[in-house]
Amino acid sequence: MRSVFDLANQAWTLAGCVPFFWENAKAMETGAQPTFEIAKVPARLPGSVQGALLEAGIIPDWNAGVNHRACEWVENRHWVFETRVPLAWLKGKARARLLAEGLDGNGRVFWNGVCAGRFDNAFVPHAFELAIPKTTDDVLLMIVFETPPRWLGQFGRTSEMREWKTRFGYSWDWMTRLVQIGVYDRLRIEVRDDAAAPVFEAFRCYTEYDPATRQGVVRAQGDASGAHAVRLELRNAERVTATREYTPGELANGICWSVGEVAAWWPNNMGEQALYRVVATALDAKGVAHDCRERTVGFRRIEWRPCEGAPVAADPWICVVNNRPVFLQGINWTPIQCNFADATDAALRGRVNAWRDAGMNTFRVWGGAVLERGAFYEACDRAGMLVWQELPLSSSGIDNEPPTDAASLETLGQIARGYAVRRQHHPSLFLWCGGNELQTAHDGSPGCGKPLNASHPALRRAGEVFNALDPTRRFLATSSSGPNFYANFENYGKGVHWDIHGPWTLGDMTLEKWREYWAHDDALIRSETGAPGASSPELIRQYTGGMDPLPISLANPYWRRMPWWVESDAFARAHDGRAPADLEVYCAWSRARQAEALVIAFCSAKERFPRCGGFLFWMGHDTFPCCTNTAIMEFDGTPKPALDALRPFLKNGGAHVAQ
Repeated sequence: MRSVFDLANQAWTLAGCVPFFWENAKAMETGAQPTFEIAKVPARLPGSVQGALLEAGIIPDWNAGVNHRACEWVENRHWVFETRVPLAWLKGKARARLLAEGLDGNGRVFWNGVCAGRFDNAFVPHAFELAIPKTTDDVLLMIVFETPPRWLGQFGRTSEMREWKTRFGYSWDWMTRLVQIGVYDRLRIEVRDDAAAPVFEAFRCYTEYDPATRQGVVRAQGDASGAHAVRLELRNAERVTATREYTPGELANGICWSVGEVAAWWPNNMGEQALYRVVATALDAKGVAHDCRERTVGFRRIEWRPCEGAPVAADPWICVVNNRPVFLQGINWTPIQCNFADATDAALRGRVNAWRDAGMNTFRVWGGAVLERGAFYEACDRAGMLVWQELPLSSSGIDNEPPTDAASLETLGQIARGYAVRRQHHPSLFLWCGGNELQTAHDGSPGCGKPLNASHPALRRAGEVFNALDPTRRFLATSSSGPNFYANFENYGKGVHWDIHGPWTLGDMTLEKWREYWAHDDALIRSETGAPGASSPELIRQYTGGMDPLPISLANPYWRRMPWWVESDAFARAHDGRAPADLEVYCAWSRARQAEALVIAFCSAKERFPRCGGFLFWMGHDTFPCCTNTAIMEFDGTPKPALDALRPFLKNGGAHVAQ
């Protein structure tokens, strides 16, 4: 039999020291340590080093003022998480493994004083073989995080970014620097009674659906080592609606199982989200069950059709779910907090549901972040949110093409495989993408270079993996995509605006000029568009960290933390040259301007459906308490006026024009 124990329920400690000082201990097998710079403090895993240090009062709240500067030293230490694993879990067992789905950083795992393996990729799951101890004591487990890469942030050369860790925490235009270190997804101990007993070494599945006949199909593939047979069941709640047995060889080659008539899964605002469970059980020759895998699935068909009037060569951007076209209206999803390892499953569910209740139906999980954990996807399944998941690649400004060396291509293929295997059963997942804003060298025109396509070696490799493992889902090389990155006014009517990013600000445009820009729009989809709006005065004051929020100027270090979206010049143009001197006045003006601008932009796209396939706001929620940003939801989850202004148009399926 196979048993799995969740290490989230264990008591963990965290200690820190200068690099490799911990390795100088003479008796690691007993847990003895030299005197660390940061003595042991309580910790939770999943969780981050920074979260544990904040709770212990060792570092300040990085969200306040410029406190993030007082936290950067954390990156320059080694950090040791440790716990005692109960001997009762291991006694009499034939095999044990540590299963880690999200190690955000690089380092080593020690088991009973012996190195069980290294890790250096935040985007793939890790499994470490653990020797069954002969001791009579509980066993010491240590996860040691070494110093992370020095720089993977927004600016640099994508072609030289060959270290696989979340990038946004190194700073972005909406984030200060907080390089998370820690465990952000499930951490478990797997034990087996008998090494030769039937067990699943791997299992994955996805579904197909015929809306005309309501017939469903489950496709599955896996390795049921040592099994005599594999029993598959489809369950609706606790009721078994279909069952069938296969040989391990059939499962290894991939099976196509017709499960009969099923209820459909629909996106938000279109119908119910019918969910089922696929239960796979490994049986021995006597029919005794030895191991089990469960996956939540839904049945829907997703197709892509050309936009009405689109150029013949253009990519299709009308998403059709169960034979019904749907306008993709949603947000670009970023982590709900910079130390996302500490975000609870309940917080993720709450944020997903808030966007559902606003009328959204789509999340683009942006390529500078991470594969969101299973709880996010499960919440999207239940909320009817379509998920566009990107690989962890993004533009960097100086050059924006992924690396092409053999090692990077191999690693990217492993990441793509890990993404597909872990998430492909979710009905909410509807599109894979190679990454964010990957493009050729800047040609001097607005909007940077030309979007890459699947002929680029890195994106071709990713496409090969997704097409082999998950052939029913679309793979998009990058976003934006097509002939042009950005929609310039002078190019309207030329058929060169397919999947378009920007604009993100009005710049020098008045609202009248902004309305004119959108009145001529011919993009097939706007997958990343926004306008800046200030946070509330109350939230701005809450996170000053003792700093004065006035003046509202880039001369003020508080506003200078993230200077991109501070529109003090635009305020002055609208107020007879007067600089903003009052926080309430500035915020009211900025928030109203954002609301009006986004209603104009969104409605111009939605009224063109099916000539336009969708509109995704950049960005959804703030990951950091920005004074002003393009987010339409505050850091604390409070809607900005822009989101409230958009609600009537999000929840109405017809074409509405903002007058």
